[in-house]
Amino acid sequence: MFFRDVIGQDATKKRLIQSVREERISHAQLFAGAEGSGKLALALAYAQYVSCLDKQAGDSCGQCSSCKKYAKLIHPDLHFVFPVVKTPKFKEPVSDNFLAEWRKLVLEKAYFNLEDWFNFIGVENAQGLIYAHESEEIIRKLNLKSFEGEYKVMIIWMPEKMHVACSNKLLKMIEEPPVKTLFLLVTESEEEIISTIRSRCQLIKIPGIQAEPMKAAIEQLPRVAGKDVDNLVHLSRGNYRQAINLLDLNESTRYNLDRFKELMRFSYGRKFMELFEWINNVSGIGRERQKIFLQYAMGLIRENFIFNLKNPELVFMHEEEQAFSSRFSPFINERNIIPISEELEKAYQHIAMNGNPRIIFTDMSLKIVKLIRK
Repeated sequence: MFFRDVIGQDATKKRLIQSVREERISHAQLFAGAEGSGKLALALAYAQYVSCLDKQAGDSCGQCSSCKKYAKLIHPDLHFVFPVVKTPKFKEPVSDNFLAEWRKLVLEKAYFNLEDWFNFIGVENAQGLIYAHESEEIIRKLNLKSFEGEYKVMIIWMPEKMHVACSNKLLKMIEEPPVKTLFLLVTESEEEIISTIRSRCQLIKIPGIQAEPMKAAIEQLPRVAGKDVDNLVHLSRGNYRQAINLLDLNESTRYNLDRFKELMRFSYGRKFMELFEWINNVSGIGRERQKIFLQYAMGLIRENFIFNLKNPELVFMHEEEQAFSSRFSPFINERNIIPISEELEKAYQHIAMNGNPRIIFTDMSLKIVKLIRK
């Protein structure tokens, strides 16, 4: 990954390059930013630049042996840690068990999120984690000498998904790492990482992608002909993954929108037989997809409330979502916006804690039936 492949983020690129050229490389760095901002791409470009044998003024050379191996993510001193799931084949999974799939997804598209990753490896009812035994693999790898490069680089994607036992074991390694070891943690929720790890990392805030580079990137995409690019830039809110999805609603977004419509229509109409069938269907889609749906529903409830203000600049909905919201939004008001949001958030928390989904969605749905007519 080259810096030139990262969309926008010029100020951050410049700062990262300067730190290498001035030999001020912090041993542990936390790349924190929203989904689709390019933080993983930046971490990969930075790692490649650190390891490049012929660094150029503004990027890696792309020709040395290190860059060629980084291009395929097979450099022996580059290591990855990311959330995985237990399977019949892997009872105590570690990242290396899924390394082939990881490399394939990253090389196909560096702007992906947790949902994309779990879909790629076929997660069903399991919740992805970085398990406690992963720390032993990290410690083992980093205690080895560098094979080829000056630095051993460990990229930990989504450290907020790290089991607390893994975090505690890893803390000592981050605090006193072996010589020439570089930790790059890539997160969307820095506050969910234990404070002792956060305090030992140099924080690098990654903002959303700026409008001009986002527009230029969108214009290079297929299927963009005839689309309102300026509106896509507005709706994406600095999230390149969202911009891609907005060109055509992807399967996940369409599914979530359809389930949201059904929940609200059945709740308002007090169609309990249909509502219980809805609960039965959603209870069987797996915990990760259930959490994604609830996050989507929380966002769309907020958008419907804002939609009533008649200020398009404050609304961030796809045209299909707006078509539904033009009729539905009057039912979301100052009397029920907070309690409905709280019920969705409570359901999310209980699903994340491995509660019974049928009971959770039944409780949530019956409360929405009461709230939607307020």
